[in-house]
Amino acid sequence: MKEDDFLGLTLTEKILKAHLVDGEFVKGSEIGLRIDQTLTQDATGTMAYLEFEAMGIPRVQTEKSVAYIDHNTLQSGFENADDHRFIGSVAKKHGIYFSRPGNGICHQVHLERFGVPGKTLIGSDSHTPTGGGIGMIAIGAGGLDVAVAMGGGAYYITYPKIVKVELIGKLSPWVAAKDVILEVLRIMSVKGGVGKVIEYTGEGVKTLSVPERATITNMGAELGATTSIFPSDEITKEFLKAQKREEVWTELKADDDAVYDEVIKINLSELAPMVACPHSPDNVKSVNELGKLKIDQVCIGSCTNSSLLDMSKVAYILKGKTVDPSVSLSIAPGSKQVLNMIAKNGMLSDMIDAGARILESACGPCIGMGQSPNSKGVSLRTFNRNFEGRSGTKDGQIYLVSPEVAAASAITGYLTDPRELGDMPEFLLPKEFEINDNMVVSPAPAEEMESVDVLRGPNIKPFPTTKPLDDKIECECSLKVEDNITTDHIMPAGAKILPLRSNIPAISKHCFTVCDEEFPARAELLGESIIVGGANYGQGSSREHAALAPLHLGVKAVLVKSFARIHRANLINAGILPLTFKNEDDYNSISLGDRLSLDNVIEDIKNGGDLKVKNLTNGKEIMVSCELSDRAKEIVLAGGLLSYTKSKLSK
Repeated sequence: MKEDDFLGLTLTEKILKAHLVDGEFVKGSEIGLRIDQTLTQDATGTMAYLEFEAMGIPRVQTEKSVAYIDHNTLQSGFENADDHRFIGSVAKKHGIYFSRPGNGICHQVHLERFGVPGKTLIGSDSHTPTGGGIGMIAIGAGGLDVAVAMGGGAYYITYPKIVKVELIGKLSPWVAAKDVILEVLRIMSVKGGVGKVIEYTGEGVKTLSVPERATITNMGAELGATTSIFPSDEITKEFLKAQKREEVWTELKADDDAVYDEVIKINLSELAPMVACPHSPDNVKSVNELGKLKIDQVCIGSCTNSSLLDMSKVAYILKGKTVDPSVSLSIAPGSKQVLNMIAKNGMLSDMIDAGARILESACGPCIGMGQSPNSKGVSLRTFNRNFEGRSGTKDGQIYLVSPEVAAASAITGYLTDPRELGDMPEFLLPKEFEINDNMVVSPAPAEEMESVDVLRGPNIKPFPTTKPLDDKIECECSLKVEDNITTDHIMPAGAKILPLRSNIPAISKHCFTVCDEEFPARAELLGESIIVGGANYGQGSSREHAALAPLHLGVKAVLVKSFARIHRANLINAGILPLTFKNEDDYNSISLGDRLSLDNVIEDIKNGGDLKVKNLTNGKEIMVSCELSDRAKEIVLAGGLLSYTKSKLSK
């Protein structure tokens, strides 16, 4: 893509137009994009590769596809190890690069070693937009969408609104990139980015390094945004040069006369250290507003804040100090590259001397894989989500902060403003990173792929069976939930449940147990049912298991006030009807156990998606909407994306 191919456009529009394969550029319409790269991680990867296998395509069609092992690295039984072996063998057979456990968190490693400005990337993890830090259109998606893209199919999104976030000024000492995205979340909220791309511009961009930009784009997922993006400039070039990948760099930026749908201006110079309070990333206050909060735990790492730059700041703050006796401090460098470099330059020793517990380069506590806080414990985390129960402790009080706030607070035992540390030195990225890709396994050559055996363990079960849409749905409401239900509510993570990600029948027994422990048994007994929910239903992780588990339990439709983007797409992919109330007040017209009926479903879907729901229990009738693109209609009618894709391939 050349910079002068398109004129008068945003950077987002330039990349989207260069990859358009289906549809037209009309706001709110559906467009299909050519996908250059894909990534998966092990919590979603097994199912994605089972889906890819089911399509019968021998080798991936993308420029680069990478399978990462970073989520399920706690091997307390055979399940995770079997999944890793399966993914490694599938990758070797079908043309996918395999990042072994210990090589690092997918988004950190992909930024370092594989990301390319101007390319499109989709990943079966909601924080894939991290790649926007180097000027990619990087989007989180369900595993089935990723499987289709690996097979050469287009990835479909709603043509987004584009929000310009103009950055001016420069961050003050000890104020961080994390504070920038927390400020954006404070302004826009966790549902303010739905249907939008967040594009960062302005002179302030030049003051931010690539790792800082990646922190900001990473947490754009918490806005509900399709993705976030920074321009690719000289700072991007220097980062890629230091990674010995300068040849992939190209300059990319919006045109001076680009038109945006919304504009937000943030003066970096005016920001202060911020905190996202329990239990939502947009519940943002300043450190000073919260005051002297006693803490029990500090966790530093995750795909949001585990770069070499972050580790450098943490090591500096901890050097020569001792972690407060009442605080447990754990640190997880984001990649083998980062861990190796802090080991060689002495920073790792500074952390260990201070009393930090060093974790492997993986997602760890962020996904609930270890380090759960004590009951009612106050935990400061440099992560991206603080949903209730996500830490593994149901009543844990999780606060999201920058690495600077986290490290300073670990020393004092209280929430601490890092500006109290005094002068801040200049933290610079190295001219050259340590490059050692020996933990990335290349796929077998095409001529050898037939001889590669795919290794399956007993916990790996097939994709759930689907069937074409029924014209009449009549069943009970098996669950009614409130606003802002997350995919962690629907399909919890954590060390006990994550190993079941390859086994939909087993993991379904945990579906919605955070909200109602009786739901799985009730839904299974009913055979077919409908779930009713509030606004922003399905926010959070891209995990398609939050759709596949309800599918296995017989859920035919989900009726809510509004959906989060990825989860709605995952429901469609699973063949579950995503319905929204025409009048949100009708939410109060349905109770748990009410018997609901929908007639002429197929005809109504084909004719625009206005359907009538009859509440047979109380006699009320309500209108609901199921607005779908022509392609999405075909997917739902076929019983899901896998059935739809297989039928297309057979033709």
